[in-house]
Amino acid sequence: MVVKQKILVTGANGQLGKELQELSDEFLVFDFIFLSREELSIHDAESVKQAFKKYAPQYCINCAAYTAVDKAETDQENAFLINGEATGVLASACKEYNTRFIHISTDYVFDGKATAPYKTDAATNPQSIYGESKLLGEQKAIACNDQTVIIRTSWVYSAFGKNFVKTMLRLMSEKTEINVVNDQVGSPTYAADLAKAILSIVSSGNWYPGIYHFSNKGVISWYDFAVAIKELSGSHCTVNPIPSSAYPTPARRPFYSVMDTSRIVEVYGIEPEDWKSSLVKCLKRL
Repeated sequence: MVVKQKILVTGANGQLGKELQELSDEFLVFDFIFLSREELSIHDAESVKQAFKKYAPQYCINCAAYTAVDKAETDQENAFLINGEATGVLASACKEYNTRFIHISTDYVFDGKATAPYKTDAATNPQSIYGESKLLGEQKAIACNDQTVIIRTSWVYSAFGKNFVKTMLRLMSEKTEINVVNDQVGSPTYAADLAKAILSIVSSGNWYPGIYHFSNKGVISWYDFAVAIKELSGSHCTVNPIPSSAYPTPARRPFYSVMDTSRIVEVYGIEPEDWKSSLVKCLKRL
């Protein structure tokens, strides 16, 4: 009898966690353990230890995160606890139980002032509490477990949870015109593609620790993204481009969020799909 390797997934009810659940049926060589925030408080070292003792996973994919970017500005304690300290707790448990750890990070660790795609070793300089808390998570993960794989991603959307695509679809159905910022550029990431990339790393049998970038191919503004959603969904809503200054938010958004994905291509042969073809797939599901 073949003993299946176990993959523990935290934050199971988030966008990425849900996409991994959907995809798990295609990876029957693994046993998946999906734990939601209610089932596992990742900042509680004792709870984490008990979970690792109980399940003895070979892999842990940390999809749990504090993602309320604006709320983090005033709720700093929780942002740093969940995105920072808790990542260290998980990384330490992975080291103790010989579990391979994959942690998901973000483009917000950069200041958004670049003019060329950010390489994995580019200088970090977060401009928001959310970005600072996610950078702390990266630092804790590597300090507690130098065998960690970190995947930074950007502009995540899916058929699940709250995200830009679903918000645009709702607003376009309610209004005749909407305003969307056109001076922030980046690369959208379909969470289903990210989930597939993660499971490709796990099933490759190879393990090369370090930082990787993953997003779909292409560089667009939020306005371009909204226009594509409008056209592909057949909406008649008018989309107006506006500068970020006309839409102030508590947390500063990076003006440039494009990341260089060449390392994940070279090391693991994972070639990201074009952003538009992935958007088409997501809209079909919705």
